[in-house]
Order: sequence, then structure tokens, then C-alpha cells
Amino acid sequence: MTERRVRPGFASRPADPERWVRMPEKPTTPNRFTARLTIDVTPALRARLKVAAFQRGITVADMLRALLAREFPDTSGDVP
Repeated sequence: MTERRVRPGFASRPADPERWVRMPEKPTTPNRFTARLTIDVTPALRARLKVAAFQRGITVADMLRALLAREFPDTSGDVP
């Protein structure tokens, strides 16, 4: 009988889970965004968003972040 060769696949487990989970000492890129927001839009609106972002030379995500920041400014420094 021949032995089955084990090949690492997409969902293969790491050899050393502790090292795999641990954060790097110095991150290569800072993670500015810590939350993900999912919304449902119509295909037509999605297409308009993509076209607008392309025309502006930015990503849809960057365009929507700027829009949300304008609509909902940080008021943590405001005096009540």
C-alpha cells in the first residue's frame, strides 16, 4: 500500500499555532481601520458608486469613508 502524501492546502493548520497567532513585533503597516461595516445596496447604486470612485481615482471604500466622516464628524472634543 502506498502512503498518502500530505500537501498543505488552503485551510491547512499551521505547524506552530503560537507563532502563527502572535502579532509581529513591529507591524509592517498600521491598521487604521478596526471595524468592518456591511450594508446592502441595489446593483444600480453599487454601479454608480464604483463609477464615481473610478472617476475620482480612489477606491469605493476610501470614498465612502470620506463621505461618512463628513456626515458624522468626530465631536469628542466638543464642549457640551
